Amino acid sequence: MLYLIVSDPRLVYKVLLALVTAWEVENILVSSIPLKDFKQPEQIHISFGDDPTKMLVTWSTMNVTQNATCLYGIGTTNMIAKGYTRKFVDGGPQQHTQFIHRATLINLKPGTRYVYSCGNGVLMSDLLTFVSMKDGSDWSPRIALFGDLGFVNPQSVPRLINDTKKGMYDAIFHVGDFGYDLDAQNGHIGDKICATNSNSFNIGPAHVISISTEYFFYLYYGLMQVPRQYEWLENDLKEAAKPENRAKRPWIITMGHRPMYCSNNDNDDCTHHESLVRVGVPYLHLFGLEKLFHQYGVDVMVWAHEHSYERLWPVYDRKVMNGSRDEPYTNPKAPVHFVTGSAGCQERHDPFKNQTIPEWSAVRSLDYGYSRMQIVNSSHLYWEQVSDDKDGAVIDKVMIIKDKHGPYE
Repeated sequence: MLYLIVSDPRLVYKVLLALVTAWEVENILVSSIPLKDFKQPEQIHISFGDDPTKMLVTWSTMNVTQNATCLYGIGTTNMIAKGYTRKFVDGGPQQHTQFIHRATLINLKPGTRYVYSCGNGVLMSDLLTFVSMKDGSDWSPRIALFGDLGFVNPQSVPRLINDTKKGMYDAIFHVGDFGYDLDAQNGHIGDKICATNSNSFNIGPAHVISISTEYFFYLYYGLMQVPRQYEWLENDLKEAAKPENRAKRPWIITMGHRPMYCSNNDNDDCTHHESLVRVGVPYLHLFGLEKLFHQYGVDVMVWAHEHSYERLWPVYDRKVMNGSRDEPYTNPKAPVHFVTGSAGCQERHDPFKNQTIPEWSAVRSLDYGYSRMQIVNSSHLYWEQVSDDKDGAVIDKVMIIKDKHGPYE
């Protein structure tokens, strides 16, 4: 006999059907307890697993609920995934407490729409949907990219939601600062903005690497985080650059929050001639990323942090390395950088220097907006910038064309 506690009579049929389907239960006794004793799962979001057959689901509850469970399937929830739960206590005076749950959905068919519902096996979320990542490298991922999106002044959000409802994107890349003051109001601001991060993954004909630039600026959390990330990063680049891997996924794209280059009128790292992210530890010039990325032939670098949009000419060591005068982005001789940090936040814009524009800066904009990227095939990558201020107009676009990928000469 299985005793089933149901908090809401409206859930009885759905839970019974899911249990009978998943576990072939024959004898079930249903009882009810007040709804106030349970908290609805919230802050539900998904992120890709390490291959197209997996999807990670993360959610939160405000009371102690164990038995993290997701029901999922194609059209019906006939599969089950068990997860884990971690207690989180905010550092504010109220010690706001919640429970973070995560489960991995496995055995997915690539490129397929699934329905899913998550909770504690009794009180479950509404039925949601996602499309699993397509398999292989022979397809053209469509991606939205942005950083510095806050709970206050999130101007780009409505347009991004509309784009997503139209099915315009296969994935969204967030380039850091996904919220501001997450600890404010005893952690309740953080409850309203939730995200996860990945370090290394493949999508279509691209290998994408997400790094933490913050390690260079918060050494009091540990001196070894910089060299450890550098070692991990170089090992990952070596693997991605192997001929057999580069033939399958020729594009290598990196994402980090703080840029190597920018022409904003502030005193951020990217405005310095010897940026920490670019050249590494001061004076010793150890663990800098520009030389490493150049060595392994990184094609595109995506940044944020500056609340503006800036596209660079192909650049290395502050020198423009265009493919040619007439076609600068055809077979460029250095990586192409994009800074896309204008999605909208409480800190508004970061203005540009107006006196002398650096020779490596190609396009600049203070419009609120976000970027779109399509990795068309092994040789073509398309990028455009959307202005929310101009009602969704594309204010910048470029096609990067590479006949071959690899270390720059």
